[in-house]
Amino acid sequence: MPTGVTSDRLAGTLLGTALGDALGLPCEGMSARSIARRFGRVDRFRLLGKTGFVSDDTEQSALVAQSLARHPDDLDAFVRAFRRALFGWFCRLPWGIGLATLRSCVRMGLGVSPSGVVSAGNGAAMRAAILGVFFHDLPEQRHEFGRALAQVTHRDERAIEGALFVAEVAASCARSKNNVGRETCIDEARRVVTNRQLREAIDRSVDLACRGADLREAAQVCGTSGFVVHTVPFATYCFLRYGDDPMRALTEAISAGGDTDSIGAILGGWLGALHGEGGLPGDLIRRIRDGPFGPSHLRALTACLAQIREDEPCRVPSYSPSMALARNLVMYPVILGHGFRRFVPF
Repeated sequence: MPTGVTSDRLAGTLLGTALGDALGLPCEGMSARSIARRFGRVDRFRLLGKTGFVSDDTEQSALVAQSLARHPDDLDAFVRAFRRALFGWFCRLPWGIGLATLRSCVRMGLGVSPSGVVSAGNGAAMRAAILGVFFHDLPEQRHEFGRALAQVTHRDERAIEGALFVAEVAASCARSKNNVGRETCIDEARRVVTNRQLREAIDRSVDLACRGADLREAAQVCGTSGFVVHTVPFATYCFLRYGDDPMRALTEAISAGGDTDSIGAILGGWLGALHGEGGLPGDLIRRIRDGPFGPSHLRALTACLAQIREDEPCRVPSYSPSMALARNLVMYPVILGHGFRRFVPF
C-alpha cells in the first residue's frame, strides 16, 4: 500500500477507536431504554459538556502502538515493552479499567508469572485493531504478536481468539480498496476463530446482519455485555449492518446499551481501518480532549508506525505520566458523579 494510504488507515484505526470509546463512555452499563430516556440519540459527547474523553480502550490501544513502534521486529521485546507500559499506566489510576486487566496489573506488580488471568472479557479484543492494521500484509506476525499481546492480560482461549478476530478484521479492512467489502473482511477473519462458542456467536451475528434484523433483535441475540462472546459478535453485526456510515454505525451500537465504550472502540477501530481518518466525523474528533492519549498523541503514534513500515527512522512519541495522573485525578469526581446520576429516576 502507498505510504499515504497506510498512514490514513493507521490514523483512522486509533482515532476511530477513540471516537467510539468517547461516545460510548457516558452510556457504559446502561440499558437501551435508559440511554434513550436520558440522552436521546447518542450523536455527540455526553460526559462533560461537548468535550469527549477516552478511557482504557483507547489508552491501551495507544500503548500497543507505542510498543510496536519500539519493537516492530522482536516479539519478546514487544511484549516486555507493553507489559511495562501497561503497569506504568495502571499506576496512574486510570478509570474504567476492567477486572481482568486490573488483576493482571496487580500480578505484574507482585512479579507473578504469567501475568494474564483466565478471563473471557473483552479487554484483549478492544486494543487489538491497531496491531492488525500495522501487520495488515504480514499474517504470521499478526497472529504471533496478537496472541502474545492478548495473553498479557487474558489467557482464556475465547478472549485470545476474540482479539485475533478483531485484528484480522482490521487488517482486512486496511487492505480493502475504495472502502468496500465489509462482508469479505468478516469472512476472511473468521478463519482464525476455532472456539466453537465464539465462532457460532459470530456466525449468528452475520446471519442477523445479512437478513436485515433490527438492532433490538440483534442486541438480544448477540448480547452487549463485556463478555467477549457478546461484544465481538455484536460489533460484527453493527459493522455489517451500518458500516457504510461510520457515525450511524457507532450511534446505533451505543444506543443498544451494555459495554458501550468497548463495543464502540472495537467498532470504531474497524470503521477507521476501512474508511481511513478522512471517513470519520472530523468535527467530533476535534472535540476529544487532547493531551495524553488525545488526537494529537494518536496521530503522532500512527505517523511513526507508518514511517517504520517504510523503514524510516522515527522518534517514538510518548506521553507525560504526570499529566495523565493529574487528568485522571481531576476527572474522577466527574466519572463518579456521572455514575451516581444514573440512580436518579429522571
